[in-house]
Amino acid sequence: MKLSPYFAYAKKCFLGRSAYRFDHLMNILSTCLQIFIFWGIYRALYGGNSEVDGITLPMVTTNFMLSMGLGAVFCTNDYFLPDKIHDGSISTELLRPISFPGRMVAENAGNALFNLIFRFAPALLAAVLTIGMSAPAGAAMFGMFLISALLGYGVLWAISFTVQMSAFWFVNVWSITTIKNVFINVLSGSMIPLWFMPGWMSGVLRFTPFSSIYFTPVQIYLGQLNNWEIAEKCAVQLVWIVLIYLVGDMLWRKGQRKLVVQGG
Repeated sequence: MKLSPYFAYAKKCFLGRSAYRFDHLMNILSTCLQIFIFWGIYRALYGGNSEVDGITLPMVTTNFMLSMGLGAVFCTNDYFLPDKIHDGSISTELLRPISFPGRMVAENAGNALFNLIFRFAPALLAAVLTIGMSAPAGAAMFGMFLISALLGYGVLWAISFTVQMSAFWFVNVWSITTIKNVFINVLSGSMIPLWFMPGWMSGVLRFTPFSSIYFTPVQIYLGQLNNWEIAEKCAVQLVWIVLIYLVGDMLWRKGQRKLVVQGG
């Protein structure tokens, strides 16, 4: 399989995003604003205490700074396939001599790289200079954090891919996508660190893919996991990517046989 067409799609998306400079500035300001708001909320909740249940304010600050930053990078266009089904252009896409899911990965990768350079990095720098955050537990842990973050993105993309496949059966996937986003925002540790979740919920979350998206990379960054636990968590991330993608691929194949395009 030639990779050049996919690199071309990724490059096109990267360059296409660079055309809207004012939009980039607003995105940076939006990310910074979210970080500052959450920092103010948690600082007020701590009320001058150095820690709560063994969790310090710098740990919480690092959690939501990294989670929100990664959330800004981990962009997935949840309406990429639904929009093409609705306007009928999916019929043209299926005639292209490339993998449609592969194209989705390539375009999302181009957007993610752009967000990493021009959204996450400036917002993180501004937040670190004004608020401060914990340093990584070490160079090795930081390297494992990057690997886990990449796997976390794979989990998020697989979920988005599978949810988009419902467009073959539903006229409007807005409600399904919204429910998916709520689950991810709440149960991934992005908005509320999973340290503060009840014990029973932490047990339940072990059997879901949500904590693998953001919370696992944050735990590795902070040095809360030993080498064996890191290997186990990364393996879990990889398993979730494979399982969820297989479900989405099955729906993709069934959806193509069900697809009916009207108009012209």
